Amino acid sequence: EAYKIKDTLTILSSLSGLAQSYDYEADKPYRLDYLKKLEQAANNFNNNQFKIISSLLKGNFYLLRDQPKEAIRYYKDTKQYNFTSRDSSMLLRTIGNLGVIYNEDLKMYDSALYYYTKKLDIIENNEKFQNTNNFYNSFLNLGSLYLNMGDYEKAAYYTKLADSLPINESVAFRKSMINQNLSAIYEAQGEYKMAYSHFKEFKRYSDTLNRIESLEGIAKFENQDLRIKNLETEAAKQKTQNIAIGLASSLVLGSIIAFLLFKNTKRKQKLAEQEKEIESQKLETVLKEQELTAIDAMIEGQEKERQRIANDLHDDLGGLMANVKLHFNALKDRGSPELFDKTNNLIEEAYQKVRAVAHAKNSGVIAKQGLLKAVQNMADKISASNKIQIEVLDHGLDQRLENSLELTLFRIIQELVTNIIKHAQATEATIHLTNHDDSINIMIEDNGKGFNPSQVTITSKGMGISSIDKRVEHLDGKLTIESEKDKGTTVIIDIPL
Repeated sequence: EAYKIKDTLTILSSLSGLAQSYDYEADKPYRLDYLKKLEQAANNFNNNQFKIISSLLKGNFYLLRDQPKEAIRYYKDTKQYNFTSRDSSMLLRTIGNLGVIYNEDLKMYDSALYYYTKKLDIIENNEKFQNTNNFYNSFLNLGSLYLNMGDYEKAAYYTKLADSLPINESVAFRKSMINQNLSAIYEAQGEYKMAYSHFKEFKRYSDTLNRIESLEGIAKFENQDLRIKNLETEAAKQKTQNIAIGLASSLVLGSIIAFLLFKNTKRKQKLAEQEKEIESQKLETVLKEQELTAIDAMIEGQEKERQRIANDLHDDLGGLMANVKLHFNALKDRGSPELFDKTNNLIEEAYQKVRAVAHAKNSGVIAKQGLLKAVQNMADKISASNKIQIEVLDHGLDQRLENSLELTLFRIIQELVTNIIKHAQATEATIHLTNHDDSINIMIEDNGKGFNPSQVTITSKGMGISSIDKRVEHLDGKLTIESEKDKGTTVIIDIPL
């Protein structure tokens, strides 16, 4: 059995190494053919660690090929696995890479802030990750993000935090990045003297970095030259030079072929996207019917519950109270102790009926199970159609909210999900529910077609935004919509508690 396990790990490790080898056709790291073999082997052997590695490496593959949405898909797949302490460094890299994509590629800054903050939180709460390299990357990423968001005070704060760390390796590279950030921050604030000062430092460290690379290159060629000098004849030297020229020519030819293959792949991708769009339009009607049925059924159930309560109040409690009134009238005339006791019992019965009805009123899906469970149930029903997958993530939602607030928030989320189904043409969506000390935050992201927010006003009835905005306004909250054509949509709602 031990030999079998050892052989399995040898196979998986070998495939992992091959998957990370250089793809000379694409002129980039990672080989897709071996990545697929690694994924298949990890599934066949049911090895959780290499399933994580396979998913993470696929995310890296697409990230380096400027396909951020595909990279996000595999990084989010990576997050779904159960991470042991041994594998937790891969979770840290996954979360960090998601932050980079949302910040630099998709310009979805709230999403980037969520992942960057989560990464820093993991580092600060785990001694294993508390090293200079991790803190440097987190602080510099946050500085870059806040620069993009226009919050220059926080951008400077986090960049200076990165600069305050004791840097003992890759000094020139890291100092050049810090000074490049600071130069951009001060330039954006109109402090051109400080901007120029840091730009000079950036240039100095960049020149140092170039010199280091040049010296490394010279050393490499000198070592090659020493080996060449060991050849016994000039003919052997000439032969070596001819081989080098041939290799150089092959590399140039290979680069041209790789470029042509890249252009051809792009054309194929465009055709595939057009075909996908046509197929999506064909399925649009079916999709709407399937997804909206689940939401309509939930709303219909709530309406029936309210109708049942109204009937109980009218039929049961109404008749009982009429009977009480008759007995009291008789009691007034006759003054009978027996009648008084009977009337008192009827009043007690009426009281118990009121309590029972009140309890029944609070037995719906929201009051009984809470906002989080209701949202999760809705997401599960919609995801079961396999047309769109909805993920629900909660942060600090350990305590229940007031019942009417939970119901209002649930209806807001229902409308937003309906919006995604009707308009976004998305295949994935994520619902974040975050409970802060004095507010609750709802963030819903999708990977749909997006839109230009400047062309859609709050009163646009077709988008369903107007009713959502009114509900949020009624709760003294704030609604923010971030979207870009072909880059999905993020809706952020903050409600004070």
